[in-house]
Amino acid sequence: MRILISTKFYYHKGGACIHASELEKLLKSKGHEVAFFAMQHPLNKPSDYSAYFPSEVDYSKRNLQNLKEQLLRPLFSYEVKRKFKALLHDFKPDLVHVHNIHSQLSPIIVKEAWKVKIPVVWTLHDYKLLCPRYDCRRNDKPCELCFTDKKNVVLYHCMKNSLPASLLAYAEAIIWNRVKLSGYTTQFICPSEFIRQKMISGGFNKDQLTTINNFFNADKLNLVQQGKENYYCYVGRLSQEKGVETLLKAAIELPRYHLKIIGTGPLYDYFIKRYNFPHIEFCGHKPGNEVQELLSKAVFSVIPSEWYENNPLSIIESLSMGTPVLGAEIGGIPELITENVNGFLFESGNLLDLRDKIEYFWGKGIHLIDNNEIANISGKRFSSEIYYEKLLKVYRNAKGDLDM
Repeated sequence: MRILISTKFYYHKGGACIHASELEKLLKSKGHEVAFFAMQHPLNKPSDYSAYFPSEVDYSKRNLQNLKEQLLRPLFSYEVKRKFKALLHDFKPDLVHVHNIHSQLSPIIVKEAWKVKIPVVWTLHDYKLLCPRYDCRRNDKPCELCFTDKKNVVLYHCMKNSLPASLLAYAEAIIWNRVKLSGYTTQFICPSEFIRQKMISGGFNKDQLTTINNFFNADKLNLVQQGKENYYCYVGRLSQEKGVETLLKAAIELPRYHLKIIGTGPLYDYFIKRYNFPHIEFCGHKPGNEVQELLSKAVFSVIPSEWYENNPLSIIESLSMGTPVLGAEIGGIPELITENVNGFLFESGNLLDLRDKIEYFWGKGIHLIDNNEIANISGKRFSSEIYYEKLLKVYRNAKGDLDM
């Protein structure tokens, strides 16, 4: 089968990009021919298809040279359309599988595939099709107002507290609306049941929504360590919605337990200055193999999110390494954690509950956990083989072809 994968970047920028890259390797290992479509970027991996990649749009830069493309790319880009059409023509895919494509690429690519009758499968890594700012947050709290009326993104200046940015997000949501995207897309893959239910609440057809958890490559399971070291950890982006500051505030009150913070983000420098304590260690960015080794040696990891997490790779990695998880009870996180078996839950944003659960985990909690059992169960649940079997059913249904 010939499959064209598309996401914004062709390097490991975040969970969606990592998943798309791992999916490319998985499909190739099963004998499929795979092409990739992403935006040009200096950190991209080498690709046989990079000539088709549209030019980079950097939304962190504010200058006249970028302004026109920054405004037009989310709505319509002739360059994206032209290059994607060329790739469709030259590669002749049987199916297009898209991931995060808004803003840097735009949904124009699913429309172009639909126009030439190529089925589209879309994996939902965030809530962009429901919420113009993608994360369902307003005033640092969960918000679902835009599920039914996208004008709220303008009313509350949700995009970067900016009226112009919010107007652009509103225009994007109106041009690429639910009716159009549902019509262009054959099937949506929801990595969690939580996001599936939110998509149904937002008016999407439940028959177009299939829940499949993300996967973790089995060849990485040899990193599982037999011994644990005396620390717990957080792995992920250092940004407000991730709840890291709540974790750091809890950690201050528990100086006898060593916390490792692995990752970077917009709050990295602030956190280092504000939470400079001997028992809190900021490790910065680490390559994937080092992250997995740190996870495997931790007594437990913490996911303190304060937004609707979907199907966090950091939890899947931790559990697959045999490391239990203390997770916020929000979004898709509770679907991954069975209390007293592979971890514990706490009320999202509740500093006291988080502090108490950390202390409980170090005390009685660690004696209730079997690390080897966690690794064995998670290795099967999140295996690439199980994911591939489920994905192949989606592909077959999308193509209407049972003989692939």
